[in-house]
Amino acid sequence: MKALFKKSMIAVLSFVLLISLAACGSGSKSKSNNAGDGTAGGNETKTIELTLWDQSVGNTDPSAKLIPEIVETWNKENPHIQVKRTGTSGEQYKTKIKTAIAANEAPDIFYGMGGGSFMQPYIENGDVLDITDYVTEDVKARIKPGVIETLEHNGRLFTLPVYTHIANLYINTELFEKAGAEIPTTYTELLEAVAKLRAAGITPAVLGEKDRWPGMYWYNIIAMRQAGHDAVVEAFHDPSKWNSPDFVEAARKMQELVKAGLFNDSMFSMSYDEMLGAFNAGNGAMMFQANWVNAGIEDPSSATKGKVVVVPFPVFEDGKGTVNEFFGGSSDGYYISSSTKHPDEAYQFLLYLSEQLGTRGFLMGAGLPTWNTDGLDTSSLSHLDLTFAELMDTAESFIPWWDNIFPATSAETHKNLVAQLLAGDLTPEQFAEEMSKLEPTELNLQ
Repeated sequence: MKALFKKSMIAVLSFVLLISLAACGSGSKSKSNNAGDGTAGGNETKTIELTLWDQSVGNTDPSAKLIPEIVETWNKENPHIQVKRTGTSGEQYKTKIKTAIAANEAPDIFYGMGGGSFMQPYIENGDVLDITDYVTEDVKARIKPGVIETLEHNGRLFTLPVYTHIANLYINTELFEKAGAEIPTTYTELLEAVAKLRAAGITPAVLGEKDRWPGMYWYNIIAMRQAGHDAVVEAFHDPSKWNSPDFVEAARKMQELVKAGLFNDSMFSMSYDEMLGAFNAGNGAMMFQANWVNAGIEDPSSATKGKVVVVPFPVFEDGKGTVNEFFGGSSDGYYISSSTKHPDEAYQFLLYLSEQLGTRGFLMGAGLPTWNTDGLDTSSLSHLDLTFAELMDTAESFIPWWDNIFPATSAETHKNLVAQLLAGDLTPEQFAEEMSKLEPTELNLQ
């Protein structure tokens, strides 16, 4: 338009052209022009304001530093689409966003925890924008294979990936060497390692079951290794399947490991934070957790710095699961309120934010990449971060955190059942029977 304006020698004609093109621009959608590459476009004479809410405010959260930088860069490069960001801490954020959505006062773009226990009700109620038609093939090509599918709800997209996290087995090599134990690759080897560690007076694995979800992680991966990916997915959609031989056997193995002395005697009084502290202090030889704990292990003050490796959870000789089936995956992301007055511009920023966080955040240790990282300088990443990225590249399938898949009430029941199983208050058969009474998920699991 500006080129035409400069070439025109007639002031009146220039004015008419300017008015006509401005009117056309204000009434058009930007999806076909700019939504595919994350660059902004549209009416250059009118400033649009978008609001962004997130929960990245902690000093140890790399995203807390990165998000303000991303917003600042966007605002400088897109003066006609300005983003105002507000950060709120964890539990306060959950209350704040729930209240805002209920009052139809949600921000244009907001952070949402994935899965049935948080975002599913808002998706089904039409509170968030369906962005399926915005996401072009070019955008999909920039996302790692298999990630998009984990975000779909009934075949539709409501968010884009940011980071991802997967859980693996952390090994304190110094303690293993002291006990003469081998890093386990099978269930039998795991039992052998537990026996040698116990004989050497070393706690084989630390567990903070006071918060319940860490114990859930152990049962979930054991069930995945015993029953396999497809059987777990089937059971989520048909809970009667939880009461089947493979899941009973997974519960039996869980109790067998407890009786063998796998966990610390204080597991029911130990919190998640205390668990991390104990492992980082060298008071446990193993821990099953996600890669968000890497920074603490690699901290210069940690007694475990340089002494820890991470490996896939062992496979079971009689199990159907494989070493390439991972627990975790992309579920958290940013969503657009369906009541936004600027859906096209909101998507443009959502795309920019998601890809920037997903690539730059990876380099800062915030999470594993869900976007292509070819050409990125990864020399600043820790050994653990690089190992997780290598493991993720071997993945054939993912099953996200089970408490994000189950509907909210069932998620709490599941965690309680696992705690009872750990305590020996339920037999494996009773556990499986109670699991079969849970609600099915409506999420699309691959």
